[in-house]
Amino acid sequence: MKKLLYILLLVTQVFWGQSAFEKGNDSYKKEKYEEAVAQYEQVLKSGKQSAELYFNLANSYYKMHQVAPAIYNYEKALLLNPDDTDVQTNLKFAQKMTIDEIKVVPKVGFSKMIDDLLDVFHYESWAWLAVGASVLFLLFFIGYYFARITVVKRIFFFGMFVVLLGMFISIAAAIAERDHYKNERPAIVFAEVAPVKSEPKTTASDAFVLHEGTKVFVIESLDNWRKIQLTDDTEGWIEKDAIKELK
Repeated sequence: MKKLLYILLLVTQVFWGQSAFEKGNDSYKKEKYEEAVAQYEQVLKSGKQSAELYFNLANSYYKMHQVAPAIYNYEKALLLNPDDTDVQTNLKFAQKMTIDEIKVVPKVGFSKMIDDLLDVFHYESWAWLAVGASVLFLLFFIGYYFARITVVKRIFFFGMFVVLLGMFISIAAAIAERDHYKNERPAIVFAEVAPVKSEPKTTASDAFVLHEGTKVFVIESLDNWRKIQLTDDTEGWIEKDAIKELK
């Protein structure tokens, strides 16, 4: 009886979440953006989430000119679907609404080459490439084992080592990307104006000032303070309540 009750509750939540999502879409089409936000937020509170949900929520905030929530939800959508070009495009539009212009320190040499290679795919895609390479390696091995012509055996033998190298590179890239993803703590500034201190205390001098919508990276936590780093490698301490972490 309890199991049946749990199943009914689960089904009810699923249908309710879908209904709220559809109501949100309908409100958005009617340009009732505040109603759309309320419906989408209700879906999130029910424990449901998807890239499409965050994307629609971000679009609603964007239409309301609320830059920080818009950027935050676009970034949340990209965490679930990094290759979504629509989200990437709309995020760039939203970022144009921000005040702060933070430069990106370019990487050079071997470090840049490695980063460019890792950024080609998400870590899950690298993992699937490794699986595909392992299957291909098995096929080359079977071909080598059963081939009777010397030239064909050599081709399969050479192919085995090429595929094996690709498999190791894919595995290493998947592990590196996954570790980077787990350790990285991106956040969005939600305070309209947020002073960044040189030390984690209110009496410390201001190192610089950030504004809503700016993306930062948390590198350390201390009580109600967060040490952040910008893409230009500038660092400082900001109050916890001034930002909202994406993960």
